[in-house]
Amino acid sequence: MTGPFGSDFTVGIEEEILLVDPETLELAPVAADVLARMAVGESSAAGHEAYAAQIELRSPPCESTEAAVAALARLRTAARDAGATLMASGLHPTGRLGDTPLVRTERYARVADEMRGLLRRTPESALHVHVGLPDERAAVAAFNALREQLPLLLGLSANSPWWFGRDSGFASARSVLVRSYPGRGIPEAMDDIEEAERRTDAMLVVADAPEPTFVWWDMRLHPEYGTLEIREMDTQSSLESVAALAALVRALTLEACEGRSADGRRSEVLSWSSFRAARDGVEAEILDGGALRPLRSVAARTVGRLRPWASEAGDADALDLVGCLLERGGGARRQRESYADGGVAELLGSLVEDTATEPRYDAQRPA
Repeated sequence: MTGPFGSDFTVGIEEEILLVDPETLELAPVAADVLARMAVGESSAAGHEAYAAQIELRSPPCESTEAAVAALARLRTAARDAGATLMASGLHPTGRLGDTPLVRTERYARVADEMRGLLRRTPESALHVHVGLPDERAAVAAFNALREQLPLLLGLSANSPWWFGRDSGFASARSVLVRSYPGRGIPEAMDDIEEAERRTDAMLVVADAPEPTFVWWDMRLHPEYGTLEIREMDTQSSLESVAALAALVRALTLEACEGRSADGRRSEVLSWSSFRAARDGVEAEILDGGALRPLRSVAARTVGRLRPWASEAGDADALDLVGCLLERGGGARRQRESYADGGVAELLGSLVEDTATEPRYDAQRPA
C-alpha cells in the first residue's frame, strides 16, 4: 500500500462504457472486436471489463481535468471509428437478466466463480477518478476527507434510474446492485498508512484474493499507481459531467492535503447518507455537519469553497460544470425526461447521442 507516491496531484479517469447494437440499441457482446480495431497501439488506454458488451477507457495521468477528459473524448471517438455504438450509463435501461456473456480472462473467471449469479445479472458501469498523491501523509489525509464526500459524489453522478426495462425508483440503481458484492461500501477512517496495509491484508486473507485490486471498497489507495481512487460513481453519458466530477474530486483532495480536517463520521452513518443519494440523486437530502441538508445546497457551497483550489490546479472551468450538472438535474433526470418524451426508443437514443457529444467548457452556466 505504500505504492509509488510522489505525484503532484495528477488526475486520471477510467470510464466503463456499454456497447450496443447500432439498430436495436440493445447490449451487444462485441468488445473483443472493437478493441482489436481501436487505434490505440500498445497503450493500456482501452481494455476489457467483466462483460463482453462493455469496454473501459482510461486517460493517462494528466496535469488538468480538461486534459484527462480530452483524452477520454479521443478514446470514445476511436471506439466509434472501430465500429462501436457506445452507451455511457450506469446500467443499460432495458438489459435483461444475464443477457450478456462475461469476458474470458483469468481475473474475471476467478471473480465469476466467486460471485456466481451476482455477476451474471446485468453489466454495471462505473466512473473511477484517480488523484496522484505526493506522500503517505497526503494519502491518509485525502482518504479520511474524501470518504465523507462519497454521498455527495454518488448523488451528483447518479445516472442509472432504469433497470430490467422499468424505472427502479432510484436515481442510481447501479449502486444498489453493487452493494451485494462482498467488501463494497465506505471504509472507516484510518490513522496511518500502516493501518491501511493491515486492513488490506486482512481483506485479502478472508477473500482468498491474490492482490489489493481485489479489494472493492467505494474508494481506495491504489497500490500500483500511488493514487487515491474514487470508485463509486455512475458512468456519465456527458463528458461535461465527467469533467465536473473529476474536478470536484481533485479539488477536494487538494483541500484535504492542505489541512482541512475530516469529521470522522462512522461508515454506517455515511452509508445511510449514500443510500439517500442513490435513491434521490441531486434532489436528495444528505448528511452535512450533523444534519440532513439538500444535496443541491451542499454541492453549491462545496464548489464555492473549492474554487481557489480548482483555480490553482487549472480546473476552474471544469469545476464550474458542477453548476450545469445541478441545473440540468443530473443524468437520472435526463433519462426520465427522455422516456417521458418518447418512451424507450427516445431513452436509449438520447443516451447514445449524449455519449457521442464532445465536451464544452463554455457551456451556459448558472450565474
